[in-house]
Amino acid sequence: MEITAKMVKELREMTGAGVMACKNALVETDGDFEAAAEVLRKKGEATAVKKAGRIAAEGTVYAVVEGNKAAIVEVNSETDFVAKNDKFRTFVADIAEQILVSDAATVEALSEEKFIKDESKTVKEELASQIAVIGENMNIRRFDKVTTDGLVVSYIHAGGKIGVL
Repeated sequence: MEITAKMVKELREMTGAGVMACKNALVETDGDFEAAAEVLRKKGEATAVKKAGRIAAEGTVYAVVEGNKAAIVEVNSETDFVAKNDKFRTFVADIAEQILVSDAATVEALSEEKFIKDESKTVKEELASQIAVIGENMNIRRFDKVTTDGLVVSYIHAGGKIGVL
């Protein structure tokens, strides 16, 4: 089957993977989009494993407040360039939203939950997918939640370097 640019574009929009990775996955699966997405997912996990040994000391802190509940999370990346990337920041915001509705008390427990933006994946699988797309090691370092009878306010300082609830 001939793989067209339109097919590659469609798979890329579906998965967020790079152009050549999408083309190669479509070639490998003879144009089957579901199988190609699965190939990309598995390659993303392999990429995440390869990058896991690299130090992720940069990153950002993000907080979300809804009424009397709030969540704050720190997600690390290897470079500050990634920490400023819109795709990375969106992922961090999604994780904060996940924490707000989650019962998880540890990063490990959070990682095993279904991802709220795509129930077909766990948080861990979505993190691996983001690592494959962004190209750097990333990790959810820590988080906390607050529920109170009073008022909750968040403060993020230094462009996401420090945050408090």
